Amino acid sequence: MINIGGELTLPPLAEAVVDLDAIAHNTRVLASLTGADLLAVVKADAFGHGFLEVARTTLNAGARWLGVTSQAEALTLRAAGIGAPVLSWLHAPDEDFGPAIAAGVDLSVASVAHLRGVAAAAGRVGRRAEVHLKADTGLSRNGATDADWPELVRLARANELLGRIRVRGVWSHLAGGETSGDPRDDVQLRRFERALELARDGGLTPEIRHLANSAGLVGLPESHFDLVRVGIALYGPEPRADRQVGLRPAMTLRSRVILTKRVPAGTGISYGHDYVAPAATTLALVPVGYADGIPRIVAGRGEVWIGGRRCPIAGRVTMDQVVVDVGDLPVRTGDEVLLFGDGGRGEPVVSDWAGWAGTNPHEIFTGIGARVARRYLPVRSEQQNTGRERVHV
Repeated sequence: MINIGGELTLPPLAEAVVDLDAIAHNTRVLASLTGADLLAVVKADAFGHGFLEVARTTLNAGARWLGVTSQAEALTLRAAGIGAPVLSWLHAPDEDFGPAIAAGVDLSVASVAHLRGVAAAAGRVGRRAEVHLKADTGLSRNGATDADWPELVRLARANELLGRIRVRGVWSHLAGGETSGDPRDDVQLRRFERALELARDGGLTPEIRHLANSAGLVGLPESHFDLVRVGIALYGPEPRADRQVGLRPAMTLRSRVILTKRVPAGTGISYGHDYVAPAATTLALVPVGYADGIPRIVAGRGEVWIGGRRCPIAGRVTMDQVVVDVGDLPVRTGDEVLLFGDGGRGEPVVSDWAGWAGTNPHEIFTGIGARVARRYLPVRSEQQNTGRERVHV
């Protein structure tokens, strides 16, 4: 329900139903695939699933760490009373790192400039910073290059001796990993091992080495090391096309019909009349659009579940609404519309939407807008903890 001004409560036009039991199940499944600790990636509002709800659920189900991109996200976890280890990894070098250091948040350091900023902030707040040095092993995104790595190691060790930082971890990120036999995996593994060797030679003794993402966890055991970072797999999509591990989709996106009308053959529908009814048909109006995360590009491809079967989106997706061609189905105002779910009834799943939009499930999840209400189904399983985790919630 949506509360307006603390007085009037209205039912939402659309809602994302998040099954926390599925999140817990996925966490346990992923933890069972490795002897390493699990870091649950909850950045971007837990991929649109709900930041604090997912963080607490994953910790209770076996995750040992949480991963975020920003100090703001990390400090929100701390303000909510979550004391588990948190790694924050995307920063400008001139940020004030003091709040994160004071809150006991681990910080990724990807360059000499970042290291200097963190060390200076540690001096100001009077607390040693816990850092993870990031090596660029082939993603060519964040992290120090092979050429810059020796200087980063040297400066890190110098600041350790001054008591400003401790290099708790060394890490990198896989560029491939979605299928078996990707030659980039071997290259990155060799480069990561070389970065670790140079760190040890430089006097560093990181206790945590981490490289694997969701795909690496499922299909590249050599990449597990001490910690694996799982993002998209927590939320249900299988991270590798060639191996299914029994993950459960955690989100159902649903709305309802707010208008129906019967139109004759030849009726043009939505802007530009890109879609013309091939026969007399019933149209159902659904109050979700691109402002809610429905990609415009799915016009002519996308389907929803309505009236017991899949029906096509008719014409262009607009800001607030889509039109669905339901043919001769007896669809009425108020009927449920499933945009995606777990596929159990034949409805589309998030991977269908990713395919129609030419993107990945990550973008579909994170694009679901603030107008879409979130509703949470609780953890139902008796077995929540793996027995080897320490829970800090």
